[in-house]
Amino acid sequence: MKIVIMGCGRVGARVAGMMDAGGHQVTIMDTNPNSFRRLPPGFGGKAMVGNGMDQETLREAGIEQADIFLAITQGDNRNVMASQISKTIFGVPRVITRLYDPLRQE
Repeated sequence: MKIVIMGCGRVGARVAGMMDAGGHQVTIMDTNPNSFRRLPPGFGGKAMVGNGMDQETLREAGIEQADIFLAITQGDNRNVMASQISKTIFGVPRVITRLYDPLRQE
């Protein structure tokens, strides 16, 4: 599967490592280039600096061929916006959004 992940914090890096180890094609993006140090040694996916709310950045990450998009930054607004773009504009079949504020789940 082709997986695009926005957010390379502890959770994002862990998920990216597990998916890569499972044989999936993983692209992980973050706005902070230092965040990629959290990726496990031997990570075979693609790490790119970029904003997941930008359509051109998403295209560069391979969103048009993605089977899954995960938005798991610490910002609810960014996660919701990137998820909506991935789902409605690019038609990604499965989109997972991390939310801290339960009122935004709707």
